[in-house]
Amino acid sequence: MLVVVIPVIVATLAFAWWYRSSNPRANRGTDESYEERIEFVVWSIPALTVILLGGVIWIGSHELDPRAPIPGQSEPLRVDVVALDWKWLFIYPDQGVAAVNQLVIPAGTPVEFRLTSATVMNSFFVPQLGSQIYTMGGMTTHLSLLADKPGEYPGFSANFSGDGFPWMRFVVRAMPAGDFNAWLEQARGTGSALDDAGYAELAKPSKAVPPTTYHSVERKLFEHILDQTVSGSGKASISGAWCPPLRQARG
Repeated sequence: MLVVVIPVIVATLAFAWWYRSSNPRANRGTDESYEERIEFVVWSIPALTVILLGGVIWIGSHELDPRAPIPGQSEPLRVDVVALDWKWLFIYPDQGVAAVNQLVIPAGTPVEFRLTSATVMNSFFVPQLGSQIYTMGGMTTHLSLLADKPGEYPGFSANFSGDGFPWMRFVVRAMPAGDFNAWLEQARGTGSALDDAGYAELAKPSKAVPPTTYHSVERKLFEHILDQTVSGSGKASISGAWCPPLRQARG
């Protein structure tokens, strides 16, 4: 705003000083007439201001788009996120593993998220990495994040989702690429399979769920969850296994 305010203040003071009654050099006409030069200056300043601000807003809005790709040192890591009652499910579709309430990523590698909810609306937020984004049943949102150095970053839900809302928390563990590969191998060798029965059990409302890994994941699990919420069947199964119906958040 100072780009507009300062010139106006300076021009006001300059005109008042120059056209004072004691200045005989000031040429003051008493006849009203159209002055093209004055009109050009008067209208060009706000026009240029609007063009400048509009350009900055247009470019900045696209650069800050949550799904805009982030340049990194390697190919992006794909992670599917599902908000459940009251925990977070992270699926690594290319690696074939999954985790609950812990998100392990390689530092310096862009992460491309697809997010949805198998229950009520939630909000995925890792403050130290930025970009809060909503997860909604029957819809897919997209987010790109990058941890530029190793560390642990707390994440949580920023949208009230019922009785277990205080436990909707997870930890993002960013580690060197070698350690991430080692974690993948460990995940593939421990835990259980996230199949029909495993997901049916996981989808039941639960609180304070400890971090858990699954050594294998049902193929296209994220798409199945999305399809079931879109269909409005109220059951979050993979291929027929029963899960608790979708509920509305209660205050």
